[in-house]
Amino acid sequence: MQQVHAVLRNALQQAMREELIARNVAKLVKVSVPKYDVNRGLTFEQAKALLKAAEGDRLEALYVLAVFMGLRRGELLGLRWSDIDWDGWERLCADHRERFCEDCAEDYSPTLRVRNTLQRVGSELVFLGPKTESSKRVSPLIAVCREALLEHWDRQDDEREAAAHWEGLDLVFCTPTGGPLDPSNLRSQWHPMRQRAGLGDVRFHDLRHSCVTLLLKLGVPPHVVRDIVGHADIHVTMTIYASVTLDDKREALRRLSDEMGR
Repeated sequence: MQQVHAVLRNALQQAMREELIARNVAKLVKVSVPKYDVNRGLTFEQAKALLKAAEGDRLEALYVLAVFMGLRRGELLGLRWSDIDWDGWERLCADHRERFCEDCAEDYSPTLRVRNTLQRVGSELVFLGPKTESSKRVSPLIAVCREALLEHWDRQDDEREAAAHWEGLDLVFCTPTGGPLDPSNLRSQWHPMRQRAGLGDVRFHDLRHSCVTLLLKLGVPPHVVRDIVGHADIHVTMTIYASVTLDDKREALRRLSDEMGR
């Protein structure tokens, strides 16, 4: 209902701008505020358990990017190698590339650009633009993400050589023959992965929640977190994705008690 109302309201608002109508009556309609699932983010221990369980998995790099960069499922599946700028990588000597030496790589600042998403529309897989303008973003690739992607490149190179036919779509995360990876197939692979990590019924999308929650726990300013994950509104970052646990509340009240000398 909220989505239908939003579409109608925006359409009528555009009609007002073009002077086709005098009033946007949809703005007079009160629609209940949608309720979102919250408190679904992983703890640091759970996130570490997931990354440990993913070691050696064909999609290990996908889980790494989901946890450390908060990319949406569609953004991950729509990611192309051309979206990754390995600026300065070729200028590093082989030894430093091997060890990801930060000290000797001052000019090396690789980035990842989000500019496509893969979605199922009806019976077809379609590449679309990002969810919002804010979703079109550029993020730096820290060492753990670079390492995971380079290992993934080598693994994909082996698959390319073994395949009788390879679809040249330049996708980072794809089928063993280079084709688009269906979101439903990712879901079926996620379920055994979360079981190995002991995560219960955690959803794949909760990894995005986790990125936001863990960054905020580390004291990262909300506006920086918002830009990392591509939220359009900082309100979304702070009220929907930022989960608060009983331990968080306990620690906050303990600090208040200490400050009051109690």
